[in-house]
Amino acid sequence: MNYKIKLEIFEGPLDLLLYLVKKDHLNIYDIPISKVTEQYSQYLNLMQMLDLNIAGEFLVMAATLMQIKSKMLLPAQEGATEEAQEDPREELVRRLLEYEKFKEIAENLRKKETDQREIFKRPKLEAEKKPQEDKETYFEASIFDLINAFSQALKDIPKEVFYEVVKDKFTVEEATHQILHLLLVKPEVKLSELFGQAKNKLEIIVTFLAILELIKVKEITARQSELFQEIEIVRNKENIIPYERRDPGSAA
Repeated sequence: MNYKIKLEIFEGPLDLLLYLVKKDHLNIYDIPISKVTEQYSQYLNLMQMLDLNIAGEFLVMAATLMQIKSKMLLPAQEGATEEAQEDPREELVRRLLEYEKFKEIAENLRKKETDQREIFKRPKLEAEKKPQEDKETYFEASIFDLINAFSQALKDIPKEVFYEVVKDKFTVEEATHQILHLLLVKPEVKLSELFGQAKNKLEIIVTFLAILELIKVKEITARQSELFQEIEIVRNKENIIPYERRDPGSAA
């Protein structure tokens, strides 16, 4: 796979950790480090397989998680009290909490900027406003939501199909055209439906790369009606709430 995509939508390793904590409703103050390390490694392996131009800090975080996991497996020192035993996760938890707070502040500033711009816009007529009020609100799917769906699609392939020899190459360009053509016929299409049309592992990978490319050039948007739920692909619209503005509730 020589097709490399450099994504502006790509978040960092702390975003991935927060995603894993919130997706499984984990206690951020008592992170099950073995479980999170395993899931983080799975996501990292998928990103490397897709050649997604992973930043070096993802690998640094993977090493940090492995180090924390190793420390937690060590037996407690003799004679040391429970209070004296330092929790290897403490620094990671502090970084996650600080980062989450920083993201909230940044989003509040973006919201204030948007609200300020709205002040100078021409007021809309009531007839124009009413249809907007009836619109269903969607959440923008993050890159990690997409990778999670991609991972599930690979798991659902029967083994006899997974190892099938592919004779005809299916390109990202072809997949891009197919997705855009489908969206001319249907207003939205479920991501699972796109993956379900793939005949083999290669076509799933190529379809996924085509979706990332279309998101990058702002041709399509990946959205969810509820957090961490089924992802829909639609032509780019304005009534999508950015990922940073989603409120999945307290992870603690």
